[in-house]
Amino acid sequence: MADEQRLLAGRYLVGDLVGRGGMANVFRGTDTKLGRTVAIKILKADLATDPAFRTRFRQEAQAASRMAHPTIVRVFDAGEETIKEDGRVSREPFIVMEYVYGRTLKSVIAEGAMESSRAVAIAEGILTALEYSHRAGVVHRDIKPGNVMITPDEQVKVMDFGIARAVSDSSSTVAQTTAILGTASYFSPEQAKGETVDARTDLYSTGVVLFEMLTGRAPFRGDTAVAVAYQHVSETAVRPSSVNPKVSPALDHVVMRALAKDRFERYQTAAEFRDDVETAAAGKIPVHHRATDDASTALFGPSPRASASTEQALRQLTSDDSVTRTQRRPPVVWIWAGIASIAVVLVAVMIWVMSLGQAPVLQTESRTIPALVGVSEQSAVNTLTDLDLVASVVTEENSSIDEGLVIRTDPNEGSKVRPKDVVRVYVSLGAAKVAVPDVTNKTTEQAQADLATAGLTSGSVSKQNSPDRSAGSVISSDPVAGSEVAEGSTVNLVVSSGLVTIQDVRGQSIEVATDLLQDPAVGLTVQPVPDPACPAEPGNPVTNQSLAPGDVPQRSTIDLTYCSG
Repeated sequence: MADEQRLLAGRYLVGDLVGRGGMANVFRGTDTKLGRTVAIKILKADLATDPAFRTRFRQEAQAASRMAHPTIVRVFDAGEETIKEDGRVSREPFIVMEYVYGRTLKSVIAEGAMESSRAVAIAEGILTALEYSHRAGVVHRDIKPGNVMITPDEQVKVMDFGIARAVSDSSSTVAQTTAILGTASYFSPEQAKGETVDARTDLYSTGVVLFEMLTGRAPFRGDTAVAVAYQHVSETAVRPSSVNPKVSPALDHVVMRALAKDRFERYQTAAEFRDDVETAAAGKIPVHHRATDDASTALFGPSPRASASTEQALRQLTSDDSVTRTQRRPPVVWIWAGIASIAVVLVAVMIWVMSLGQAPVLQTESRTIPALVGVSEQSAVNTLTDLDLVASVVTEENSSIDEGLVIRTDPNEGSKVRPKDVVRVYVSLGAAKVAVPDVTNKTTEQAQADLATAGLTSGSVSKQNSPDRSAGSVISSDPVAGSEVAEGSTVNLVVSSGLVTIQDVRGQSIEVATDLLQDPAVGLTVQPVPDPACPAEPGNPVTNQSLAPGDVPQRSTIDLTYCSG
């Protein structure tokens, strides 16, 4: 019950625990401002004290917030909750994400090998998500069934970009993070060896997941994570059809290429992998050629054949007995001739670049940012995707643009950009929400001042009779106190007139008339006045009342005259 009552950042109500991870726990939650169900990831207490982990946790939010695609779980918000306990102050980082109804691919695979058609459809969904993230410059690094959600209508959602790093960050290696981040069963060979990681690592892991979907088990198994990692580096996986005879030779071919040890023998892009999966699903064995070291491989870093470091080369020589360690040394004259040729080319290129200055974007290759202000978020993302641009959605509050519509783009409308450039799309969350303050029983002036302080506008002031509220004090507001409304909204007040309404009680018995006028809804003081001049009648009917029917001041005294005989 304690967790159900927690409120993070004054907005997110924490509910049931729905998942546990190596770094954080995930709870079902409610965004009280927007009234939607969300998933709230809260860093575990034993890690929250470590600044390095908190930094990595924030990096997860920053990387994932750039992802705006139907196959990727959206990240809505992130922050740190300050907790004071026993005189100590601690920070609890959290991330608010899209809540996905469904179950993990891990639980689906636990039921056994899938039909090839279903495995292909899920693999295509994963590869679509990776194609988008790789174009945005983000490598997932931890593709596994536990990080893939399958909705009831079989839609694929890839989540937990918790260890994603920008592809350009070539200095980071998995050796620094494998103790906590990642799963050995889905490691790529380069991850297992602690080498730099690129987008093709995700494609290898996807190949492992596809193997597991087709066969019901991972390609490499061992008693320890180290044993499994060693197999990824040194052993060739069996064909899926050797485990499940129903797997076609075409799918065997695709899986084995995806699991190639040499990343240059592997699929080079998610789109290429997805195309071959589709071809194999149609019963055809894809035809491919070895990747070349052209500009298309720039995303993945230089080929080890062209610029392998000394350390990496030594490691390869000492770990691979099949490599021939003797080679013929080229003649010295050819070495110096090659160096001279390279120097001449470099000087020529430098002179050419300096003469051109900053080269403009070629018209034939450029894209013009279209007018997107005022259109829906999904429409803007689709438009940019059609232009071969990458949309990065950023949300912010805006009082003049309706929720879900585009406020602006960066670069702005009309700008010239290159294909695959990232375009920030700023989407409105609507006007900032504020709570209507409770102004009941306050004077009109006090209530209006409180509304102004809350960022709201005072509207009409109407009067209403009340037996107990003093004249001018507030009875109610519209919207009611506690309501979440847009900042600047108008709030109308109902105040007491200081009057009550009485009826004509003449002809009523003195008892009935007294009860009516002393009722709390009227609140008058009744003074019975006997009249001996007229004969008494049964019930002593009232013959006269000192206050005429209609509105009279609160808590007035009224004389009721009746015949006493």
